[in-house]
Amino acid sequence: MARYIVKRLVYAVLTLFVLITFVFFMMRMLPGDPFLGEKAISATALANMNAKYGLDKPVFVQYLMYMGNCLRGDLGISITYNRPVMEIVSESFLVSADLGIRALIFAVIAGILLGAVAAIKRGSAWDTVSMFIAMIGVSVPSFILGAVLQYFLGLQLRKVLGVAIFPIQGWGTFKHTLLPAFALGLGSLATVSRLMRTSMLDVLSSDYIKTAKSKGLSQGQILRRHALRNAVMPVVTIMGPTVASVLTGTFVIESIFNIPGLGKYFVTSIKDLDYTMIGGTTVFYGALLIVCTLVVDLLYGLIDPRVKLEE
Repeated sequence: MARYIVKRLVYAVLTLFVLITFVFFMMRMLPGDPFLGEKAISATALANMNAKYGLDKPVFVQYLMYMGNCLRGDLGISITYNRPVMEIVSESFLVSADLGIRALIFAVIAGILLGAVAAIKRGSAWDTVSMFIAMIGVSVPSFILGAVLQYFLGLQLRKVLGVAIFPIQGWGTFKHTLLPAFALGLGSLATVSRLMRTSMLDVLSSDYIKTAKSKGLSQGQILRRHALRNAVMPVVTIMGPTVASVLTGTFVIESIFNIPGLGKYFVTSIKDLDYTMIGGTTVFYGALLIVCTLVVDLLYGLIDPRVKLEE
């Protein structure tokens, strides 16, 4: 167990190193200059700004400085907001994490239930409805779904009822979280439900399930003790990519619903060529997703004792 954890930690550190390196050089390849906007700027002012942010030094020296700062948890000063990037991240990520966690909980719980019911009631109306919802989640992008929800459940429903049940913009109350969390989580729900259905069908046709039935166990006992735990293992396996999908999806959803999360700063930083903000948010999310993947790998062995982590 300890050997496996150490090996995974080494892989995680190497992945983070490659990510930081990739982000640094990709930022330098962006066209344009972060200090040359619509307003004219003198050559002296431009030189002072480049010196302030270390852009006047050789690229390799900039890279070593950037790597050293990242290892200390210093993501630099935002060019646009003139504030430490880590300070902006720590404030705005709480909102993004709140939205992401709500969407993830909705996607996992509803996806497992839909997939399990679809497998148990295979060929029934439940199966058809579950797979239809999954098809919509896979086919419709989150930003399209968000706009559709805003129009029908936000604007049109308000005209019919005369009161706004689902706010279409802003953040602060439970009502504000419903539409964005649904739009963000439906795609992951579709993936989880389809995988759960396939896994559940495979488990229900296994020999040990037939043995349990021959022993006189009820369907409820078979599902609780044997089928669900084994069928959910593939879902646990994809939790890392699912978390990545949900967290990165908040960027677009936050823009559509005007949510003051990290996605707002990320989108603005790309438009303004804010190198430090782009790099800081990318490295932060990358490190977070690496940690999530590591945790999922370890939980996989704890949930299923048959999995030997040493192997």
